Amino acid sequence: MDCIFCKILEGEIPSYKVYEDDHIYAFLDITQTTKGHTLVIPKNHIKNIYELDSTLATQIFSKVPLITKALKEAFKPIGFNIINNVDKPTQSVFHFHVHIVPRYENDAVELLTPNQMENY
Repeated sequence: MDCIFCKILEGEIPSYKVYEDDHIYAFLDITQTTKGHTLVIPKNHIKNIYELDSTLATQIFSKVPLITKALKEAFKPIGFNIINNVDKPTQSVFHFHVHIVPRYENDAVELLTPNQMENY
């Protein structure tokens, strides 16, 4: 399979682990939109939220608060964006993932509004 996240899980591509259990893996995003930007992925290849069953959704989303609290303690952001992009044009890796993006004063992160998405 030619999935970058599966390659990370297999150890073919290095990553900085933030959290891991039997079902999920969380690691720092290589693009680091902001300091501490973390991705949470299932260990099984699931293309997107449409393929996510309720059990796996619970396993993933029940850990998001724990990971977010750890990031808050480590990086001291003023807040967070928690995002899941689905399909084009916003999903760039087709392995389900949740972005946990710490926010800081004047971080210059701009999220597209629905009107902007229409013109994307």
